[in-house]
Parts: sequence; structure tokens; C-alpha cells
Amino acid sequence: MALTSIITMLFAWINLILVIGFGFLVVKFLISGIKYFSSKNNTQQKTVRHNLGDLLKDYRIKNNMTQEFVAQRLGVSRQAVSKWENGTSDPSTSNLIAIAKLYNVPPEEILQQIK
Repeated sequence: MALTSIITMLFAWINLILVIGFGFLVVKFLISGIKYFSSKNNTQQKTVRHNLGDLLKDYRIKNNMTQEFVAQRLGVSRQAVSKWENGTSDPSTSNLIAIAKLYNVPPEEILQQIK
């Protein structure tokens, strides 16, 4: 074999290795981009709480209400609201519907956010 054909074949192999390497980097970049955007979409979904108490407390705070105010509006004691929020007891169905109205959210939304 002539020296020129050996050099040509060597450059062809180097070119092939560079193309494969570049292709690998492009695929890796695309996969990391997909992972980034899919994780970003997951964080935009509604947060699922593990208990009703945390959710009720979050809604109350978000609405700038005190336990006393919520209790007065629902016709229950402040201690009852406190027990609902710390998980010692759960509100009755009628109280849960009243809470949802007070916080201006559908009752289904409250229930869907509990795991």
C-alpha cells in the first residue's frame, strides 16, 4: 500500500471517530435537556400533601386568616380548627365543604391534594 492511501485511510478513521463522538455528545445533550424540562414540568404540578391538616393550614395562611377567624366563620371552636390543622382530628364533611367555600376552592381540589 502506498503511503498516501494509508494516510487517507487514517484520516477517514479519525473523521469517523470524530463524527461518532460528536453524535454521542449531541445525544447526551438532548437527553439531559429532556430530563431538565420534564423535571421542570413536574415542579409546576400541584403539590400533594400527606395529610389534610397541613393543607388546611396552608390554605388558611395563604388567605391571611387566623384560626380564630376561621372558627368564628364556621361556628366551631378555635381548638377544633387547631386539631384539624395538627391532624388530631378531621373536619366533618359539612365542615370541609364550608372550609372550601371559605377558602374559595372546590372541595374536590382539597381532597385531590391529599395523598
